[in-house]
Amino acid sequence: MTTSRRTFLRNSLAAGTAFGFVPTILSYARTSLASQTGPADRKLRILILGGTGFLGPATVEAAQARGHTITLFNRGKTEKRKGGMFPDVEKLYGNRDPDKRADDNDPESPKGLESLKGHQWDAVIDNSGYFPRMAKASAELLAPSVRRYIFVSSVSAYASNAKVDADESEPTATLADPTVETMGTNFENYGGLKALCEQAVEKALPGRTANVRPGYIVGPGDTSDRFTYWPVRADKGGEMLAPGSPDDPIEIIDVRDLGAWLVRLAENGSTGIFNAVGPEKPAKWEEVVEACVAASSNKPTVTWVPADFITENAGPEGGGFPIWIPPVGEYAGFHRWKNTRARAAGLTFRPIADTARDTLAWFKTLPEARQAKLNAGPSPEQEAKLLEAWKSRDKKTVPAER
Repeated sequence: MTTSRRTFLRNSLAAGTAFGFVPTILSYARTSLASQTGPADRKLRILILGGTGFLGPATVEAAQARGHTITLFNRGKTEKRKGGMFPDVEKLYGNRDPDKRADDNDPESPKGLESLKGHQWDAVIDNSGYFPRMAKASAELLAPSVRRYIFVSSVSAYASNAKVDADESEPTATLADPTVETMGTNFENYGGLKALCEQAVEKALPGRTANVRPGYIVGPGDTSDRFTYWPVRADKGGEMLAPGSPDDPIEIIDVRDLGAWLVRLAENGSTGIFNAVGPEKPAKWEEVVEACVAASSNKPTVTWVPADFITENAGPEGGGFPIWIPPVGEYAGFHRWKNTRARAAGLTFRPIADTARDTLAWFKTLPEARQAKLNAGPSPEQEAKLLEAWKSRDKKTVPAER
């Protein structure tokens, strides 16, 4: 495996979930499609394992808009840092690891999953399951207490991304050591761990589980900056480097659309495996770039630089351009997963232009120090260096600029 491929694994293949991302909650930015359809016909009791990171709040707000009763289970650390989240929502504290307490430094804090005992819910939405031992523990404990278990997995659970237009029947990743409880230096264990979590949940609740496999979850509140980099970069103006080809495929899903759909799965009692990727058909990379440019105040000029040139001139990091990946070889199908089953189960998508606009608006509300340092993407110096190299190339031996 090349260094650039290892870097891609570390920075990009952990699609589907966000580790420790803490959003600023903005009601205007989090308006979900679910909230536009009014109250649900039947009110549910929904337990969310997690609920305070990125996808969690979007799910909570979608569920509240539908009139459901929500319970959150987590360690309480994010809530304390943020000064309290969702004050009108029931909260239970503990640890996904049944052997640990909510607070490692407080021997009196709730241990493991004990606070979940003795309750009943119509559905559980698990967006914080990363290790099969812990997913197994929660699924087995909750099996008598819930009707449906919705597990948020990832397209990274698949064994291969080489096949174009593949569906949920593709084999999942495996691990040489299924008991490992580390993501690995380059997140090489992430997909296999997610696949094992899926299996553990299905075994505990056979026929009552929905395994949801998102790709890139994007939108307001995503502090990974994997998608955020693009509208923010466009808003800075000047000459902007767009890697690859305008026709490269891209699949993303707005966190608000995913949160609303998870609630819809709970309402409909849906089960099975679903690729939660959007839009309806894979977008062209050019559409995403153009949406980000349209959202910007300082319209940049876009220069397209072929993938081969970036690989040859950007060093082992491959330029560090997030979300995009050349659709060739082992990643030919990474942005081409079929979403037919998810759409049949009610998954809908807002325009990419809305996601770009709202993400940029959210980012501009953050403190100046945070805005000054993106967590993904090349530095201005790196981008400028690549642009200069592209302009000074030998035009006789390098493909012409589009």
